[in-house]
Amino acid sequence: MRNRAVFLDRDGTINEDVHRLSRAEQLRLLPNVGEAIKQIRAAQFKVVVVTNQAVIARGTISHEALAEIHETMREMLQAQGATVDAIYYCPHHPTAGNGPLTISCHCRKPQPGMLFQAAEELNIALEHSFMVGDKLSDIASGQAAGCRTALVRTGYGAEEEKQLNGGSIRPDTIAPDLLEVAKWILHQAS
Repeated sequence: MRNRAVFLDRDGTINEDVHRLSRAEQLRLLPNVGEAIKQIRAAQFKVVVVTNQAVIARGTISHEALAEIHETMREMLQAQGATVDAIYYCPHHPTAGNGPLTISCHCRKPQPGMLFQAAEELNIALEHSFMVGDKLSDIASGQAAGCRTALVRTGYGAEEEKQLNGGSIRPDTIAPDLLEVAKWILHQAS
Protein backbone atom coordinates (compact mmCIF):
# COMPACT_ATOMS: atom_id res chain seq x y z
CA MET A 1 0.00 0.00 0.00
CA ARG A 2 1.28 3.45 -0.88
CA ASN A 3 1.78 6.16 1.74
CA ARG A 4 -0.09 9.42 2.10
CA ALA A 5 1.99 12.51 2.76
CA VAL A 6 1.76 16.10 3.78
CA PHE A 7 4.39 18.13 1.98
CA LEU A 8 5.43 21.25 3.86
CA ASP A 9 7.22 24.31 2.60
CA ARG A 10 9.86 25.43 5.11
CA ASP A 11 10.31 29.21 5.39
CA GLY A 12 7.05 30.93 6.35
CA THR A 13 5.25 27.62 6.93
CA ILE A 14 7.37 25.78 9.52
CA ASN A 15 9.72 28.55 10.61
CA GLU A 16 9.78 32.32 10.53
CA ASP A 17 10.86 33.64 7.15
CA VAL A 18 13.96 35.76 7.82
CA HIS A 19 14.73 36.25 4.10
CA ARG A 20 17.56 34.01 2.99
CA LEU A 21 18.09 32.07 6.20
CA SER A 22 21.79 31.26 6.27
CA ARG A 23 22.64 30.25 9.85
CA ALA A 24 21.05 27.76 12.23
CA GLU A 25 20.94 30.47 14.94
CA GLN A 26 18.40 32.39 12.82
CA LEU A 27 15.91 29.51 12.89
CA ARG A 28 12.69 30.13 14.85
CA LEU A 29 9.76 27.74 14.59
CA LEU A 30 6.33 29.26 14.12
CA PRO A 31 3.80 28.70 16.93
CA ASN A 32 1.94 25.36 17.00
CA VAL A 33 4.07 23.80 14.24
CA GLY A 34 5.20 20.90 16.44
CA GLU A 35 1.63 20.12 17.47
CA ALA A 36 0.45 20.30 13.85
CA ILE A 37 3.12 17.87 12.68
CA LYS A 38 2.37 15.50 15.59
CA GLN A 39 -1.31 15.42 14.60
CA ILE A 40 -0.48 14.83 10.94
CA ARG A 41 1.87 11.96 11.77
CA ALA A 42 -0.61 10.46 14.23
CA ALA A 43 -3.04 10.18 11.29
CA GLN A 44 -0.46 8.01 9.47
CA PHE A 45 0.76 10.64 7.00
CA LYS A 46 4.40 10.99 6.05
CA VAL A 47 5.65 14.54 6.67
CA VAL A 48 8.01 15.75 3.96
CA VAL A 49 9.64 19.18 3.79
CA VAL A 50 10.13 20.59 0.26
CA THR A 51 12.02 23.86 0.10
CA ASN A 52 13.60 26.10 -2.53
CA GLN A 53 17.10 27.03 -1.38
CA ALA A 54 18.54 29.38 -3.99
CA VAL A 55 20.92 30.63 -1.28
CA ILE A 56 23.13 27.77 -2.45
CA ALA A 57 23.08 28.90 -6.11
CA ARG A 58 23.80 32.44 -4.88
CA GLY A 59 26.81 31.17 -2.94
CA THR A 60 25.42 32.51 0.36
CA ILE A 61 25.66 29.11 2.06
CA SER A 62 26.98 25.63 1.32
CA HIS A 63 25.13 22.31 1.21
CA GLU A 64 26.80 21.52 4.55
CA ALA A 65 25.52 24.72 6.17
CA LEU A 66 22.03 23.94 4.90
CA ALA A 67 22.30 20.44 6.38
CA GLU A 68 23.19 22.03 9.73
CA ILE A 69 20.10 24.29 9.53
CA HIS A 70 17.92 21.27 8.75
CA GLU A 71 19.42 19.27 11.61
CA THR A 72 18.68 22.17 13.97
CA MET A 73 15.11 22.29 12.67
CA ARG A 74 14.73 18.54 13.27
CA GLU A 75 16.07 18.96 16.83
CA MET A 76 13.69 21.85 17.53
CA LEU A 77 10.74 19.82 16.26
CA GLN A 78 11.88 16.75 18.21
CA ALA A 79 11.87 18.87 21.39
CA GLN A 80 8.15 19.40 20.67
CA GLY A 81 7.60 15.69 20.04
CA ALA A 82 7.40 16.08 16.26
CA THR A 83 9.44 14.55 13.46
CA VAL A 84 9.65 14.84 9.69
CA ASP A 85 10.27 11.86 7.44
CA ALA A 86 12.40 13.60 4.83
CA ILE A 87 13.65 16.98 3.64
CA TYR A 88 14.08 17.75 -0.06
CA TYR A 89 15.57 21.00 -1.31
CA CYS A 90 16.24 22.65 -4.64
CA PRO A 91 19.62 24.45 -4.71
CA HIS A 92 18.98 26.02 -8.12
CA HIS A 93 17.88 29.43 -9.34
CA PRO A 94 17.19 30.35 -12.97
CA THR A 95 19.05 33.69 -12.86
CA ALA A 96 20.76 34.28 -9.48
CA GLY A 97 24.30 33.09 -8.96
CA ASN A 98 27.03 32.45 -11.47
CA GLY A 99 27.80 28.75 -11.28
CA PRO A 100 26.39 25.44 -12.45
CA LEU A 101 23.38 25.80 -10.09
CA THR A 102 22.13 28.83 -12.03
CA ILE A 103 19.69 26.87 -14.20
CA SER A 104 16.01 26.36 -14.84
CA CYS A 105 15.23 23.00 -13.30
CA HIS A 106 12.32 20.67 -12.66
CA CYS A 107 12.70 20.72 -8.88
CA ARG A 108 12.34 24.42 -8.05
CA LYS A 109 8.79 25.20 -6.99
CA PRO A 110 6.40 25.91 -8.73
CA GLN A 111 7.70 22.85 -10.59
CA PRO A 112 6.70 19.54 -8.93
CA GLY A 113 10.08 17.77 -9.15
CA MET A 114 10.72 17.51 -5.40
CA LEU A 115 7.25 16.03 -4.83
CA PHE A 116 7.75 13.51 -7.64
CA GLN A 117 11.14 12.52 -6.23
CA ALA A 118 9.71 12.07 -2.74
CA ALA A 119 6.76 10.09 -4.12
CA GLU A 120 9.14 7.69 -5.84
CA GLU A 121 11.58 7.32 -2.95
CA LEU A 122 8.97 7.13 -0.15
CA ASN A 123 6.23 5.26 -2.05
CA ILE A 124 3.76 8.16 -1.78
CA ALA A 125 0.36 8.33 -3.48
CA LEU A 126 0.31 11.97 -4.57
CA GLU A 127 -3.44 11.91 -5.27
CA HIS A 128 -4.01 11.17 -1.57
CA SER A 129 -1.50 13.74 -0.35
CA PHE A 130 -1.41 17.46 0.49
CA MET A 131 0.97 20.35 -0.22
CA VAL A 132 1.05 23.20 2.31
CA GLY A 133 2.86 26.49 1.90
CA ASP A 134 2.79 30.26 2.22
CA LYS A 135 3.35 31.07 -1.47
CA LEU A 136 1.41 30.50 -4.65
CA SER A 137 4.47 28.69 -6.01
CA ASP A 138 3.90 26.06 -3.29
CA ILE A 139 0.28 25.72 -4.34
CA ALA A 140 1.21 25.47 -8.03
CA SER A 141 3.75 22.76 -7.23
CA GLY A 142 1.19 20.74 -5.30
CA GLN A 143 -1.43 21.12 -8.02
CA ALA A 144 1.05 20.04 -10.71
CA ALA A 145 1.81 16.91 -8.67
CA GLY A 146 -1.89 16.08 -8.20
CA CYS A 147 -2.08 16.91 -4.49
CA ARG A 148 -4.71 18.86 -2.62
CA THR A 149 -3.31 22.18 -1.43
CA ALA A 150 -3.46 24.59 1.48
CA LEU A 151 -2.18 28.15 1.78
CA VAL A 152 -1.18 29.31 5.26
CA ARG A 153 -1.40 33.00 6.12
CA THR A 154 1.93 32.87 7.97
CA GLY A 155 5.10 34.02 6.19
CA TYR A 156 4.09 35.54 2.85
CA GLY A 157 0.69 33.82 2.89
CA ALA A 158 -1.49 36.80 3.75
CA GLU A 159 0.12 38.83 0.93
CA GLU A 160 -0.05 35.93 -1.51
CA GLU A 161 -3.74 35.46 -0.71
CA LYS A 162 -4.40 38.98 -2.03
CA GLN A 163 -3.05 37.87 -5.42
CA LEU A 164 -5.70 35.18 -5.83
CA ASN A 165 -8.04 36.42 -8.49
CA GLY A 166 -9.82 33.43 -9.89
CA GLY A 167 -6.77 32.21 -11.79
CA SER A 168 -5.73 28.60 -12.24
CA ILE A 169 -3.61 28.59 -9.07
CA ARG A 170 -6.16 28.22 -6.32
CA PRO A 171 -5.58 26.45 -2.98
CA ASP A 172 -8.19 23.99 -1.74
CA THR A 173 -8.18 25.82 1.58
CA ILE A 174 -6.65 28.88 3.23
CA ALA A 175 -5.93 28.86 6.95
CA PRO A 176 -4.26 31.10 9.54
CA ASP A 177 -1.48 28.60 10.36
CA LEU A 178 -0.24 25.03 10.05
CA LEU A 179 -2.26 23.77 13.01
CA GLU A 180 -5.52 24.86 11.37
CA VAL A 181 -4.40 23.23 8.12
CA ALA A 182 -3.64 20.02 10.03
CA LYS A 183 -7.21 20.00 11.37
CA TRP A 184 -8.53 20.50 7.84
CA ILE A 185 -6.36 17.68 6.49
CA LEU A 186 -7.51 15.30 9.22
CA HIS A 187 -11.13 16.17 8.44
CA GLN A 188 -10.52 15.59 4.70
CA ALA A 189 -8.84 12.27 5.41
CA SER A 190 -11.61 10.93 7.65
